[in-house]
Amino acid sequence: MTARKFLVECVGGNWKMNGSKQLVSTIVSGLNAASWSENVEVVIAPPAPYLDLVRSTLRKDVGVAAQNIYSEKKGAYTGELSSEFLKDLSIGWTILGHSDRREIFKESDEFVAKKVAFAIREGLSVIACIGEKLEEREAGLTTQVVFRQLKAIADALTPAEWANVVVAYEPVWAIGTGKVATPAADVHKDIRRWLSENVSGEVAGATRILYGGSVNAKSAPDLQKEQDIDGFLVGGASLTSEFVTVIASRA
Repeated sequence: MTARKFLVECVGGNWKMNGSKQLVSTIVSGLNAASWSENVEVVIAPPAPYLDLVRSTLRKDVGVAAQNIYSEKKGAYTGELSSEFLKDLSIGWTILGHSDRREIFKESDEFVAKKVAFAIREGLSVIACIGEKLEEREAGLTTQVVFRQLKAIADALTPAEWANVVVAYEPVWAIGTGKVATPAADVHKDIRRWLSENVSGEVAGATRILYGGSVNAKSAPDLQKEQDIDGFLVGGASLTSEFVTVIASRA
């Protein structure tokens, strides 16, 4: 693997299916007034109906992401979100492959990969989520699962397209439970090694790998100390003032 260059870290906030105009106002006001290291990139992902309101009121150095998109620009796909909609609203990011989508909506590795490739070719940046369930972890299958998920994405991309991908490792059993994968960096090292061996050393060194799974103001400082964690994808804490504390932990 090639030596890693200094990377701008990334902290993402996934609101999931939570929000209101009042919550948008509160969160946006807090972020607009906050300060953090210039070496941290912040992206927030409100529900689709609030994307335009968030983008139009939020400071421009904070990115805004959709929580999902479809793999076609337009057509008879009732309820789906188009890349064209995002670009029309100046939304530059999307989350794809979150465990909610994989588990509840039965999105396969191949379908997630198809959407990742489509989004990138549409000019969007992608936070691509991977991670294992509790039974898979207990069976010693963590790396087998995340490598399978990574391979589907790698098979759909050229090496150059990885420049627009941020990987988020989110152990499913840790999301919203208060539990944190320990040490989380072990899986991050495995992911980086896989990228080096199966894509390229350059991609492995340049790709940011975030940790997600009960990241909050309490857990962030210890996670910050772990090598190979390039930032966080935050769930519940992104809906509160804790989010700014988490961002500041990446100084």
